[in-house]
Amino acid sequence: MAAYFKERKTWLLHLSFWCAYASFFFYYIAFRRGEMLSDWDRIITDLSFQVIAMMIICYLNYFYFLPRFLKRRNIGRYILEFLPLLIAFSYLVVRGKQFILEAFDIRVDFLYSSRFYITFTLNTLFLVVFIGLLRFVEDWFELEAKRKELENERLSSELRFLRTQIHPHFLFNTLNNLYYLAYTNSPNTTEVIAKLSQMMRYMIHDSNHSRVPLEKEIEYIENYIKLEKLRLDDNIPIDLKIQGDPTGKTIAPLILITFLENAFKHGVSNSADHSWIKVDLDIQDKGLTYRVDNSKIQESNKNFKEASGIGLNNVRRRLKLSYPDQYRLDIEDSEEQFSVVLKLEKV
Repeated sequence: MAAYFKERKTWLLHLSFWCAYASFFFYYIAFRRGEMLSDWDRIITDLSFQVIAMMIICYLNYFYFLPRFLKRRNIGRYILEFLPLLIAFSYLVVRGKQFILEAFDIRVDFLYSSRFYITFTLNTLFLVVFIGLLRFVEDWFELEAKRKELENERLSSELRFLRTQIHPHFLFNTLNNLYYLAYTNSPNTTEVIAKLSQMMRYMIHDSNHSRVPLEKEIEYIENYIKLEKLRLDDNIPIDLKIQGDPTGKTIAPLILITFLENAFKHGVSNSADHSWIKVDLDIQDKGLTYRVDNSKIQESNKNFKEASGIGLNNVRRRLKLSYPDQYRLDIEDSEEQFSVVLKLEKV
C-alpha cells in the first residue's frame, strides 16, 4: 500500500487539491445567508463547469506553457504567450457562468460587472500559479530523490571499495602464517588450509551484503583466533569472551576483524615475554560492545601508529557509513597496552 501511494503521490496530490477546491466552491454557491439552495441541478452544473474550466486552463499551463518556459528560460515570452490566453479564457468562462444562470432563470447583477470579471481573472491566475508551483515542488522532490539515489550509490561503492581493501590485508597475514607453518613442517598446516578456505568463503560470498548474521561474524573471529593460536603454538594467552545471544542480530561484515588483526600484528610474538590478548564481546538486546585489549611488544612500539593507521582509518570510515550516529569508538594507546572499545547501538 505504501509503495502504491509513493508511485502515485503526484496525482494523488493534484486530486486532493481539486477535491478541496470543489468542496470550497460547492459551499460558496450552495449556501447563501445561512440557507441552503434547493436548486441542485443548477448547483451541480455550475460546480462542474467551474472545476472543469479551471482544470483546463491550469493544466494547459502545466503541461504546455510551463515546460516551454523552463526550456527557454524567457519570462517575457512566457507572459506574452500565456497572459492573453488567460484573459480570453476568463472572459469565456464568465460568459459561460452567465449562460448557466440565465438557463435557470437566475440573474445576479454582480456577475455582469467588470469587477467580477477582474476578480475572476485574478482568482484564475492564482490557481494557475498554484498548480504551476506544484510542478516545481515535484521537480524538486524528483531531483532530491535522484540526489539521494546517487549519494547512496556512491556510499555503497565506497563501502565495497573499503571491504575489498580488507581482503588483501587478511590474505597477506594468513599466507604469512601458512608459509611459516609449512616452513616448519607443522602438522597443523592442513587444518590451517581448511579454516582458511572456510573464512574465504565467508569473505567472498557473505561479506558482499550490507548486513550479515552476527553468528557468522563471531564464527569468523573464532576461526581467525584459532589460526593465530596454531601459528603461535598456543604459547600466548588469548582470552575470548562472548556474552549474550547473537541469534537474530546482524552486523556490517568484517567490521570487527581489523581491531583483532592489529592486536595480533602488534601485540603478540613468540619471542616476546608476557604477550597477551583479551577480546570481549557483550551482546545486548539492541546493541553490542566489542573490546580488544592487547600488550605492545617493544619492537612494534615505534611504528605502531603508522602501521595500524590504514586499517583503523578504514574501519572508522566504514562505521561512519554503515552506522551513522549509531556507534562510539574509543581507543586508548599507552606504552604497554593498546585498547579499543566499539559500541554499536543497533544490531
